[in-house]
Amino acid sequence: MKKSGNTTFLSLKNVVKTFGGHAAVRGVSFDAEPSEFVVFVGPSGCGKSTLLRIIAGLEELSEGNVFIEGCDVTHVAPAQRQVSMVFQSYALYPHMTVFENMAFGLEMVKTPKAEIECQVRETARILQIEPLLERKPRQLSGGQRQRVAIGRAIVRKPKLFLFDEPLSNLDADLRTQMRVEIAKLHRDLGVTMVYVTHDQIEAMTLADRIVVLRDGLVEQVGSPSELYDSPANLFVAGFIGSPKMNFFKAAVDASVGDNLTLSAPCLIGGKTHIRLKTTPIVKPGDFVTFGVRPADFKPDEAHALIEISVEVMENLGGETQIYGRTGAGDGAIWLAKGRPNLGVGSALRLATSKIYLFDEAGKAIGRSDFDG
Repeated sequence: MKKSGNTTFLSLKNVVKTFGGHAAVRGVSFDAEPSEFVVFVGPSGCGKSTLLRIIAGLEELSEGNVFIEGCDVTHVAPAQRQVSMVFQSYALYPHMTVFENMAFGLEMVKTPKAEIECQVRETARILQIEPLLERKPRQLSGGQRQRVAIGRAIVRKPKLFLFDEPLSNLDADLRTQMRVEIAKLHRDLGVTMVYVTHDQIEAMTLADRIVVLRDGLVEQVGSPSELYDSPANLFVAGFIGSPKMNFFKAAVDASVGDNLTLSAPCLIGGKTHIRLKTTPIVKPGDFVTFGVRPADFKPDEAHALIEISVEVMENLGGETQIYGRTGAGDGAIWLAKGRPNLGVGSALRLATSKIYLFDEAGKAIGRSDFDG
């Protein structure tokens, strides 16, 4: 394996993968640091699982290079990469016990029996599945099977863990529980992990950094907070955050430094004035999109930005999701604290000091001056 001189742990350089003329991955470059938890997120078909398989060596790339610890592993066999992968399907051998499933990989490389016994039992202790070692997979719940699949990966003591949507087959409660367990596992093992999901909540809660993918391209890389507070474009702004960001079409009426006047049918009075944190590159007559996160709306008669007619209210216990529509027909969501005393058809005036601005092509061009 050839050294690259790169000090990062995992490095993808201009990776391309085509299937019959279709480019599933189109020139992706990315570096991950030692012990970092990286999440690839994006909609179905964006290339995230293909990238993971390329890192594992299970998929041959069309162009580019993969480096692990500075070594070029582009053409190195999967077994020699010291990588363990946990799949969406548990892929356990049904005729083997939990112990035998976890020990199988070690037996294939002729690990001494005493060492296998020690490693399997220590891994079972970490994952709290010691009482299950003599059971067969059919005797386990979904969450227990996924723990066994993760345990099978851990016993090999890999340098890199890869997870391909490992929680998608679990119910909501188990997904939450397993998210916590995977986060604790990363903390305890201290190894680099790359995790693929289409669920942005999993991405936000697990990642040190998130790689947002669309159509085989990287849209943005950053920490969960960076992607939430400073999305690079409309796609990232709409994908990161739940409920998703509200978007409204507008036109620039006036632009003086960092002060803008926008006009739109959805706005009360047809216009609003906003001050951005930076000076945007826009001019009067330009069309833009402004976005407001549902949690950033607040009822305020005096400073209201929009007025909506309430259509649906979803009681979440401590919060309420309120769906409405402006007089111009634009849909809007307000994530309210508690349980506002509103009914279907109520007129609701909403204000915000937090506005995201995007140009006609969808690129972020500024945001309003946040409180605090």
